[in-house]
Amino acid sequence: MDKELLKKMKARQEQRLEELRGKIESGELREADIDGVQQEIDAVIEELNGIKDALEDDGDAGDGKDGGVGNGTDDPDNRSGDESSGDGADEGGEGEDNPENRSGMISQEQRDGLLDSIKSGLEARSKMTKTQKDQQLRKAFANFVIGNISEAEARALGIETGNGSVTVPEVIASEVITYAQEENLLRKYGTVVRTAGDVKYPILVKKADANVNKKERSTDITETAIQFDEILLDPAEFDALATVTKKLLKMSGVPVEDIVVEELKKAYVRKEINYMFNGDDAGNENPGALAKKAVAFEKPLDLTAAGAGQKLYDALIEFKNTPVTEVMKKGRFIINRAALTAIEKMKTDDGFPLLRPFTQAEGGIGYQLVGYPVDWTDAADKKGEPDTPVLYFGDFSAFKIQEVIGALEIQKLVEKFSGKNQIGFQIYNLLDGQLVYSPFEPAVYRYEITKPVGG
Repeated sequence: MDKELLKKMKARQEQRLEELRGKIESGELREADIDGVQQEIDAVIEELNGIKDALEDDGDAGDGKDGGVGNGTDDPDNRSGDESSGDGADEGGEGEDNPENRSGMISQEQRDGLLDSIKSGLEARSKMTKTQKDQQLRKAFANFVIGNISEAEARALGIETGNGSVTVPEVIASEVITYAQEENLLRKYGTVVRTAGDVKYPILVKKADANVNKKERSTDITETAIQFDEILLDPAEFDALATVTKKLLKMSGVPVEDIVVEELKKAYVRKEINYMFNGDDAGNENPGALAKKAVAFEKPLDLTAAGAGQKLYDALIEFKNTPVTEVMKKGRFIINRAALTAIEKMKTDDGFPLLRPFTQAEGGIGYQLVGYPVDWTDAADKKGEPDTPVLYFGDFSAFKIQEVIGALEIQKLVEKFSGKNQIGFQIYNLLDGQLVYSPFEPAVYRYEITKPVGG
């Protein structure tokens, strides 16, 4: 909507509130009219707040400082309180006496209540909205990280700092995690548990064997081999490093907070993805990483040989039929780019492509591979061999992720990269993610397509 029109609408609503205030202060309002006046005040305030929100979204947040607040919401209101109490004393001799009520006029208490409603409505947007507070927090965080404001100033703006590091505010942490969910398929399809502290989170894994008996039971039920293993998710300390050039931070027209948050998201997610898919960082190995814990499916295949399309199709049928039924029912594929390229080229002997589009995809274009949904990501690559096709199949909700609330921190590294005219951000977090399943029911299988020996 046109900004000038919004300003005119805002002025009209504020003028109407001023008129209602004048009517209340004049002593003309009768007790029978209170409900109607209160409803009108509420309706005008609601519309006024909506107009101010629209102006703020349109980049005119400062506009809320004129109009309602600037038109004398303080002095007139203070004055009206004094004058009305004085009027009441003149008219009735005693401000709280009965003549006012006997004539059907409102009491001083009712008058003050209505005036307070109007004052609150006019001043509502002089206090920051949640959107404004979040934006201020975002900007303060970025300015502290790059050294534009002091630690004391940052704390005054609601940023938690200490020992040279700064805790990432929830408004930014949630943005980082949302980005991680978009980029990290294990976050998207796995199970996330958020804990309030650095505690080991136990997961019970059942190994069971049941009985069956067709005859009348004449003895006690035989004990079956049901037992539980306890897998502990133990949050690991890991960090990532992001750098931003000072030139980029100095460029006009580019909000510094957007640059900082963008680099934070990229650096953090790269580290998290590698930890969950490969878990091979020195000193921070993850034994439950997908590549380590998924069960290997062995079926050597030469994708360049004649009839490779049909052979690959047959291998994929065997691959997806390997898990137990409970896993198959929830199954899906996660593959790397090399596997996607190979599969897209392949056709069965009857001419049908292996990769087929969903007839009705949810959330955009999607594909099916031998009847199951498929996603692809470079994170599934074999380390050092990105051209090797790698496919995972199974129930990825068995990948358990423990996230410690409030653990994401940043330490700014100004001097370390000053020679390159850069500012560094060292990102620290507490996190664990492991593939957890019963030994009798592996949840995810891994198929690395390699040529037959000697082929």
